[in-house]
Amino acid sequence: MIIGSIKENLSVEKRVALTPETAKNIINLGLKICIETNYASHIGITDEEFVKVGVEIKKTNNEVLNNCNLLIKVNCPSDDEIKNLKQKSILVGMLNPSQNKNKINELIKKNISIFSLELLPRITRAQSMDVLSSQSNLAGYRAVVDSIYEFEKAIPMMMTAAGTVPAAKVLVIGAGVAGLQAIATAKRLGAIVSATDVRSASKEQVESLGGKFLTVDNSEDMETSGGYAKEVSDDYKKKQAEMMQEALRKNDIVICTALVPGKSAPRILSEQLVKLMRPGSIIYDLAAEQGGNSAYSEPGKINIINGVKIIGVKTLMNRLPLTASSLYAKNLFSFIRNLYSREKRDFNINLEDEIISKTLIKEI
Repeated sequence: MIIGSIKENLSVEKRVALTPETAKNIINLGLKICIETNYASHIGITDEEFVKVGVEIKKTNNEVLNNCNLLIKVNCPSDDEIKNLKQKSILVGMLNPSQNKNKINELIKKNISIFSLELLPRITRAQSMDVLSSQSNLAGYRAVVDSIYEFEKAIPMMMTAAGTVPAAKVLVIGAGVAGLQAIATAKRLGAIVSATDVRSASKEQVESLGGKFLTVDNSEDMETSGGYAKEVSDDYKKKQAEMMQEALRKNDIVICTALVPGKSAPRILSEQLVKLMRPGSIIYDLAAEQGGNSAYSEPGKINIINGVKIIGVKTLMNRLPLTASSLYAKNLFSFIRNLYSREKRDFNINLEDEIISKTLIKEI
């Protein structure tokens, strides 16, 4: 059985789905691998490094698509790639089915088994495959680094002969994987950190990292059975806005990470709330591509309102492509190892396995 991988559209995606390390591990399972030439040269990995571990290099992506039994990608294939992908093969990646319905339906017509890793269940056995967590960890770290660069002031408290420089104050909205990493990173750099989340269970996690947890008075727990945040009521939004008024006046940097699975990002910071922040403050919106947690947030743009920089993030992982690719490739290897049967020497789509059944897209 052959696993293939081709380059992404480099104008929008610099990550790759395979590294020499994970290629070696996949080959040790008894599988073969082929990739197109110069597959990862843009992030400093040469074809020779892949060849050393036993990967076959093809001249074009069509050769890969026509030969592989399972294709691994970062994003959904293009229309041309779908045409060349052979029937009854398997596709694994972060396919964003809600935004790629037409492409998914074309793949289904070709009897291609489609696995989208954003749909992984939150169970212990799936943790090593959890692409959202691995990429969100990096996003939380990078959000703090970028925010501090734009802030243009010192972050930790400094005592000098000329006087004391006070520590910067950072507020993190959303204490999921990205939010918790942002809290940890900001704290390590010497900031005074606070955070808020609609899930009451996150309070302990925030405090364990040294952050102060901000709560909405008399609010119910807004956590789904799967551990994700759910959409809040209008009454909750009103109380949340009241709590934010005081917090925004005090904080220098706000990092927005709040998302609701399958829906647009919740709008938490209104125009009025944004204008409460001091000139020179930063709002860094990791949710910009999903609609944004903050007013004035646009993907890939920095908007300045009353001296406040609102940074809308776009394709953030392109700023850490090598590290992001390494983690993503390891997630994919764990998924492939679970899917492949050494005894049968074939891929086993066992629908009794919750990991397989939850990630398999049957129809849209």
